[in-house]
Amino acid sequence: MKLEVKKIGNSTGLILPKEFLANLNLAQGDWLYVTESADGSVRLSPYDPAFEKGMKIAEKAMKTYRNALAELAK
Repeated sequence: MKLEVKKIGNSTGLILPKEFLANLNLAQGDWLYVTESADGSVRLSPYDPAFEKGMKIAEKAMKTYRNALAELAK
């Protein structure tokens, strides 16, 4: 897919085709996160990489403290 960088008001942006938005389940007002790679490429994703990292840490903690969490849930 080829997108043109355009002037939008006083800003610069991209117009995303509706098919692209539908594929990512995005709507106006949603956020896209940009991840830059060492080779200069860019990845757009609706998923926040920082949130994913935090969730992995939380999952590890839940496994480690499973018994304590079960007692606290009573």
